[in-house]
Amino acid sequence: MKRILIVAAHPDDEVLGCFGTVARLISEGYEAYTLILGEGITSRADKRNPKLHQEALETLHRNIHEANNSIGIKKVFIENFPDNRFDSVDLLDIIKVITSIKEEIQPQIIFTHYPHDLNIDHQITYQAVLTATRPMSNECVREIYAFEVLSSTEWNYPLSFSPDLYYDITNTLPLKVKAMEHYHGELRDFPHPRSLEGIELVATYWGMRTGISKAEAFKTVRMLR
Repeated sequence: MKRILIVAAHPDDEVLGCFGTVARLISEGYEAYTLILGEGITSRADKRNPKLHQEALETLHRNIHEANNSIGIKKVFIENFPDNRFDSVDLLDIIKVITSIKEEIQPQIIFTHYPHDLNIDHQITYQAVLTATRPMSNECVREIYAFEVLSSTEWNYPLSFSPDLYYDITNTLPLKVKAMEHYHGELRDFPHPRSLEGIELVATYWGMRTGISKAEAFKTVRMLR
């Protein structure tokens, strides 16, 4: 059985980035896990103080499990690196967390962030994933794909997302949208990209470009055959 690991910086990145595809792969017999590195929420205050946000963080953790359970993710790993402050943490600490989870579940496939996102945490997550999966002879990860995150990937002008892999998610887009509904605190009203309408429009856009109804797009980082 092939195992997938999603490595996301923040709660809801995993849904926005690849849940249509992962839901499809789970239905085809894959086993999937999610690692969320950042605590979320705390960057929205003037000063980071997780204790003051404790109730909100507990709610967010419930949202994480509800969203991931809804598509059949086998297990979710949640870390607490400071939200939008990954650059204040030693990169090695993030790498060690990814390495530990990777060694525990032995995934063949990783989905993670695009390196040119506007969000600094996304950039560092990508760098940490590459370091944690260096192509040594005993490395279990054979495929790495970078996903887009609405309201980050497309906002880093003039750098643009340049996918080369597309999955047909016509049948699983409703599961992705339903999973995102669990993150009600992260949703915004249309025309904000991080809206339910925005998610559906982007799936339609990638589908239109590839001759199918709905699609999710990825940039291949590494693929060993």
